[in-house]
Amino acid sequence: MISTKKIYHADSSDDFQDWQAELSAAVSDLDTLFTLLDLPKQAHSHTPKQFGLRVPHAFIKKMKKGDIHDPLLRQVLPDGRERMTVDGYSTDPLDENNHNPIKGLLHKYQSRVLLTVTGACAVHCRYCFRQHFDYHANQPSTHEMDEVMDYITKHTEVNEVILSGGDPLSLNNKRLKLWLDKIAAIGHIRTVRLHTRLPVVLPNRVDHELISLIRYYQKNIVIVLHINHPNEIDDQLIAKTKQLKDAGATLLNQSVLLASINDDIQTLSKLNQDLFGAGILPYYLHILDKVQGAAHFDIDIHDAVGLYWQLLEALPGYLVPKLVQERPNHPFKTPIDIYQYSNKKNEINDKKRLQSVKNLVK
Repeated sequence: MISTKKIYHADSSDDFQDWQAELSAAVSDLDTLFTLLDLPKQAHSHTPKQFGLRVPHAFIKKMKKGDIHDPLLRQVLPDGRERMTVDGYSTDPLDENNHNPIKGLLHKYQSRVLLTVTGACAVHCRYCFRQHFDYHANQPSTHEMDEVMDYITKHTEVNEVILSGGDPLSLNNKRLKLWLDKIAAIGHIRTVRLHTRLPVVLPNRVDHELISLIRYYQKNIVIVLHINHPNEIDDQLIAKTKQLKDAGATLLNQSVLLASINDDIQTLSKLNQDLFGAGILPYYLHILDKVQGAAHFDIDIHDAVGLYWQLLEALPGYLVPKLVQERPNHPFKTPIDIYQYSNKKNEINDKKRLQSVKNLVK
């Protein structure tokens, strides 16, 4: 039987009336993805029942056709190795279930709370540390929003609210505004931070209404983008980040070190330079959270530190993100001790290392 399902082409933006229509049309089957990328069907493709393939056309457009090893494709393509159970990897790698005092709120850090405002994402990144998270049990309804706000109001040590999920920008503007307005009414909150991939994988999400919400908001707005490879940064994204900055948002980026995707000095160096060119400041370089199903993305800590020394040599200090790891039951991001772990294969002498750091600090 010939399929009648319409295949949208990634370069035909006229097919979509708005960003929500574009989001609804995200690719969720391998045959369509391979067709769009001029790739042959894979005989042993992995099609997970849970946390399946999901990728918007705008992100597919950034991938190189005919290349099964494209670094953007590898981030979203299900892999048979996801089925392997690996010791040391967990379905709750950050032990978030033990820092969940009320539905939809995580309070792990003293001065910040994180709200899981949605379970939806525009793209399913295969290394996602929340791919096993029970969003149904942790997504507050409109009525339950007030309980979340009561908790924040009572905890005056909290001065920042992090909107997460899922991806908070997958909410429509009306729903997002509802959250922002309720937070704005709490006097001791100074900053609202959003962690998002939407401007990267679906740039049209940054529309006039969203820009207006940010421009006239009463609190500081920080947007942390999750960009792992320089190929994710193109002219369309740069245009959208300029709009966000002009509206008053502070733009940061955190990347995850991913095997065979960005674990080399050339890629990381170009990524951080291109981020700065797009008005985004590199913030964190994360060691992979040890989530079950993503072990094949992990790299050895010694190799990660070796790369970091090379970054210190190659880039000025303001372009070098902090190398960190999220650890269960730690009330902060844990900086990696780059003196404790040394990559002997690429080691340079201590004097040269110290001199490189001194030169970068000047």
